[in-house]
Amino acid sequence: MRAVTSTELRQNVFSLLSDVENGERVLVTRHGRVVAELSPPARSVEPAWKRAGPRLPIAGAAVSAAILRERSR
Repeated sequence: MRAVTSTELRQNVFSLLSDVENGERVLVTRHGRVVAELSPPARSVEPAWKRAGPRLPIAGAAVSAAILRERSR
């Protein structure tokens, strides 16, 4: 892990982000105090809209059959 000043961060943001992308952690300091930590994400999380939803069991007739029966009325 290395530390950089906020000025260094501003001047070298693209190279620092490349280092973080490669797994390095970077501490950002201002006036000698740590104010932020740049690190790669803990794990790759798939967005909720891409994950399969829960299966809902329905007792009785199939839903599609019930819908067709109601439409024919």
